[in-house]
Amino acid sequence: MRTTILVLLLACAPAAGLQAQETGSAPDSSRAAQPFFTSGDALLAAGFVTGTVALMPADRQLARHIRQPVYQDSRTLQDAASFFNHLGDPGAAIIAPSLYVAGRVAGWPHIAKMGLHGTETIMLASTITSVLKAAFGRARPYLSGDATPDSYAFLRGLEGNQYKSFPSGHATAAFSLAAAVTAESSRWIDEAQTWPGLKVVVGTTMYGAATLVGLARMYDDRHWASDVLAGAAIGTFSGIAVVRYTHRHPGNFIDRWLLSAQVLPAGRGGAVLAWSVPARF
Repeated sequence: MRTTILVLLLACAPAAGLQAQETGSAPDSSRAAQPFFTSGDALLAAGFVTGTVALMPADRQLARHIRQPVYQDSRTLQDAASFFNHLGDPGAAIIAPSLYVAGRVAGWPHIAKMGLHGTETIMLASTITSVLKAAFGRARPYLSGDATPDSYAFLRGLEGNQYKSFPSGHATAAFSLAAAVTAESSRWIDEAQTWPGLKVVVGTTMYGAATLVGLARMYDDRHWASDVLAGAAIGTFSGIAVVRYTHRHPGNFIDRWLLSAQVLPAGRGGAVLAWSVPARF
């Protein structure tokens, strides 16, 4: 169990540091001049690919280790796994749009932006993961009693959920939200030029929770370790890319319409959602 946690944390830890490095206090014009993919992206990709490939030969051993009675009979671990399973799905998909709505209603633009970009990230990453699940057709661990981690078949994922093990959708959603929240909060902290240590706290908390979501899926025998790491990679890359793109293109269609929305009071205690758009004659 400790070995599994250590491997996943070591593979996922660089993401927070790379995001913090990218979200410096440089003006938007300098950010726009940067290439879409950076050396930091290449480093992160190499780390995730290497980690996923390295984990595959150990998938069977890790699955059987985490399924030992000493872990499976623990009520504490059962309750924790249930909580983090729900945090990954539907939790992440509820939290992100809820942050957007709360930000718009309360007049907190940073929270609204975090929620909107988090929602976009989850949608993008989940689409990628869904396509890969169908294409790889990897059998879930419980089908073979954790015996055949190499059971793949092209497009077999279309036959049913039991063949949609790779990558982990729960891990994808959790790491998508973690990446978006970490990236957005890092930008606020840099702009405010205060509490620099808060970036480490936010990144560690978000990525730590996402890692526990992945471990919960392994605990429930729904995913191999490499499934979780692949989902973490997709979610993290999606979050970094979406937040970076939206800040380089602040006038993009989605931000222009959804971040300009305002909740205004209406008659009889009601409210209306209104947008301000430039008039062209």
